[in-house]
Amino acid sequence: MSLELNINAEIKAAMLGKKEADLRALRAIKAAILVAKTAEGASGDLSEADESKLLQKLAKQRKDSLEIFRAQNREDLAVKEEEELAVIERFLPKQMDEAELRTAITDIIASTGASSPADMGKVMGVATKQLAGKADGKAISALVKELLTK
Repeated sequence: MSLELNINAEIKAAMLGKKEADLRALRAIKAAILVAKTAEGASGDLSEADESKLLQKLAKQRKDSLEIFRAQNREDLAVKEEEELAVIERFLPKQMDEAELRTAITDIIASTGASSPADMGKVMGVATKQLAGKADGKAISALVKELLTK
């Protein structure tokens, strides 16, 4: 089932269940899908990779907003962002934990032959492609930097 069909079914369920937070997040996802499908140069259909990127972008927006709201002591807005983030994360692939990520990045470093922080770009190029959707870019970058400085 495509993401769009899945979202539409979830919207109906959220409306019937009167789940306001779910409905807000699901409508945001649906709007982003429609924008992506009708964007100039778009084919009208989204691939699974495009859907994953779109969901990651929405999740990152929520996380960034959450940090800002917490810094400004706006707990009321932070709660809304957390609720929406939880709904968006239901549709994202399972994220790698730190141990899995460390193992994957160590393998990538070994396969690329990187040995110093100067090789970070080479490692990041491979890592972001292989781990797309499975780990946050900031976490990948931090771990690559840590492992290359040892």
